[in-house]
Amino acid sequence: MNRFADVILPLPLYRYFTYRIPDEMQGRLRQGHRVVVSFGRSKFYTAIVVALHDMEPQGYEVKEIATLLDDEPIVLRTQLNFWQWIAEYYLCSVGDVYKAALPSGLKLESETSLTINNDYEEDVDNRLTEREAVLLQTLAGQGRLTVQELEKATGLRNTLPVLRRLVEREAVFVTERMRVNYKPKTEVCVRLTFEQGNHEALRAAFDLVGRAKQQEVLLLSFLDLSHFMQKGCYVEVSRSELLARADVSPAVLAGLVNKGVMETYKREVSRFVPLVHRSVELPRLSDEQSRALGEIYGSLGDKSVSLLHGVTSSGKTEIYIHIINNILQQGRQVLYLVPEIALTTQLTERLQRVFGDKLLIYHSRFSDNERVEIWYKMLRSREPRVVLGVRSSVFLPFHDMGFVIVDEEHEPSYKQYDPAPRYHARSAAIVLAGMYGAKVLLGSATPSIESYYNALTGKYGLVELLVRYSNNPLPDVRTIDMREQRRRRQVKGNFSQALIDAMQGALKREEQIILFQNRRGFAPMVECRECAWIPKCTQCDVSLTYHKRDNRLVCHYCGYSCEIPHVCPACLQATIEVRGFGTERIEEDVEEMFPDVKMARMDLDTTRSRNAYQEIIDDFASGKSKILVGTQMVTKGLDFDRVSVVGILSADTMLSFPDFRAYERAFQMMSQVAGRSGRGKSRGEVLLQTSQPELPIIGQVIAHDYIGMYQEQILQRQQFGYPPFTRLVYIYLKHRDEAVLDTLSQQYATLLRKVFGERVLGPDNPPVARIQSLYIRKIMLKVEIAASMSQVKDLLRKIYENSLADSRFKQLVLYYDVDPM
Repeated sequence: MNRFADVILPLPLYRYFTYRIPDEMQGRLRQGHRVVVSFGRSKFYTAIVVALHDMEPQGYEVKEIATLLDDEPIVLRTQLNFWQWIAEYYLCSVGDVYKAALPSGLKLESETSLTINNDYEEDVDNRLTEREAVLLQTLAGQGRLTVQELEKATGLRNTLPVLRRLVEREAVFVTERMRVNYKPKTEVCVRLTFEQGNHEALRAAFDLVGRAKQQEVLLLSFLDLSHFMQKGCYVEVSRSELLARADVSPAVLAGLVNKGVMETYKREVSRFVPLVHRSVELPRLSDEQSRALGEIYGSLGDKSVSLLHGVTSSGKTEIYIHIINNILQQGRQVLYLVPEIALTTQLTERLQRVFGDKLLIYHSRFSDNERVEIWYKMLRSREPRVVLGVRSSVFLPFHDMGFVIVDEEHEPSYKQYDPAPRYHARSAAIVLAGMYGAKVLLGSATPSIESYYNALTGKYGLVELLVRYSNNPLPDVRTIDMREQRRRRQVKGNFSQALIDAMQGALKREEQIILFQNRRGFAPMVECRECAWIPKCTQCDVSLTYHKRDNRLVCHYCGYSCEIPHVCPACLQATIEVRGFGTERIEEDVEEMFPDVKMARMDLDTTRSRNAYQEIIDDFASGKSKILVGTQMVTKGLDFDRVSVVGILSADTMLSFPDFRAYERAFQMMSQVAGRSGRGKSRGEVLLQTSQPELPIIGQVIAHDYIGMYQEQILQRQQFGYPPFTRLVYIYLKHRDEAVLDTLSQQYATLLRKVFGERVLGPDNPPVARIQSLYIRKIMLKVEIAASMSQVKDLLRKIYENSLADSRFKQLVLYYDVDPM
């Protein structure tokens, strides 16, 4: 009999904690169960059981598990193994992984609340203040309240110091209670008070309502909706549906309930509208697509991962659909990863038509309750399904994963930045698939250099699809030299005359336009023309971006905002002006040039609401809006037949970022957004505005020369020891005092070099060296590809523990980013 359980707590702790199993849980408790445990000072957490055993820990008193929350485990064994791998590889705690993996609705939260001590007597020598008396009086009247509830009830603010004094006097007790986040959706249903087939009771019911015509109509409507008279096919009837069918008021139903003919009850229902049933056959494949599909199956015969390098509009999605159908017919499950919620929006309808209710969608715009419902659907059913989702979908409970598709595999959106775990969904999905014995297909028109290298060296299979569907030509890419255009005074605002002419032509032909600018806001910089003063964030080391719609300056790192000054605070002159341009300014310029044309903007500012993606994409796909302005969101695999012109408004800004991936990423973004053009019958046109047309990358984009870009970059990566030839680990150190941070970061780098030698570079200032009042330093660690990340983690952990000998390290924030993007 197992007497102890090791559990994962939702805290950044690097080990499991052991609890005693109560007698009443013996034989019931299993790996993957949720339990409530006490940790720290009366704090309660929802923990996940990872192991059962008889080994009693030594050196401390073992607490007992407080509550078992479920009849069945809610986390599968494979998921727990996957969590452990992520913690080991990405150098974080398994508690961090648990917090990211499990929907919030499945985690009970401990809520601090206050209760009055009824035995408290006021000390005559230490009278209560007026604020203390008000707080105690309110608690006496309402019993248990949280701090927030107490402040709301009394109208007082900043009560924590007062409450602390009351707790010290033992006038108030602090307690913890558990708050349940997930609430299943229910609806009220109606049923008869007698069993189906009881004809005598039914006749008696009609006799009771014989003189009440509306009740009689309601009873007849119920019999029709419920199929009550048809043996073996009874259907539950909701109250709202019944009242609508009978066209009567709720009072009529209440009358039947009072007569004992009917009764109401609640049932759990799905929060999701039922998906359409399969209505179309599989898409027909061209000869090239059929060849590629056959090569994919062939390459996956001896490789676990294959890369499909298919140019934009080559029909990769149709190939994916055939693979998904094959896996579902085998009775297995498929994970289909996309980098952006916008892509789930556009793909959903296509996949629904083929797979109907076998399709599930999962992303962060769903509420906690909706995500819990999908979690339970996957957990409680082994039926074949395809899950379409963003990176967090890798954490769902798959029973029998048979295939993983990672579409647009090159996208940096697959990387989680903050908070931990800082995982890459592509790499994580490959490992997860291996745990199920599943195969993986990576797809992209512009693969990441690492993936293409792995394919060329034989680690992955490689399939190329280098012609567009129906042999449509790739778009014609034209370079617009903005220096020459300005010299000739052929620039209007931020648009060359050539781009304006192309847009006018497309609109006359009833075609559509996409304009790409990878900066949101109205202008990236505000500056004083006289003294060059630039407004900066008070908490971050960045200049503020001007948003004209709100007439405010905004920090895109911490959210700080302020009004734009009318007078320069440095030289006191009215010479403040905006420099550069973002999507908001482009939108304004387009509205001035084409006032009668409906347009849309897609960036972080316009897609915050849940249905924003859907509305923007639906309007553009249906032709309601003719021009779409956007950031990199518009580059990611969107498919619009009527787009004939794409304008890339400032190619140069993409190359200015100080990162070894800047060249690769700029090529990918420009090539991808260019690929949105000419997906219909006519050849598309792409106009690329640049002040540096002589750059090699411009020629590569014009020629659609991915291979040339790859060959140039892979030589540089090998020469300087960057991925795929090494693995990078960035070590970030943060502190409020810059001088202390400089000292500690140098000290920490010295400790690292004693173990890792020349593999350590830095510390250096990152591009943004202060965020939310914390100064930042970065140390780069280059690790051999063959090195064990588990051993690296152990070494880093020991170095950090040794550094704690200097007490200043305890105030330091330190974390790791493995395989940074």
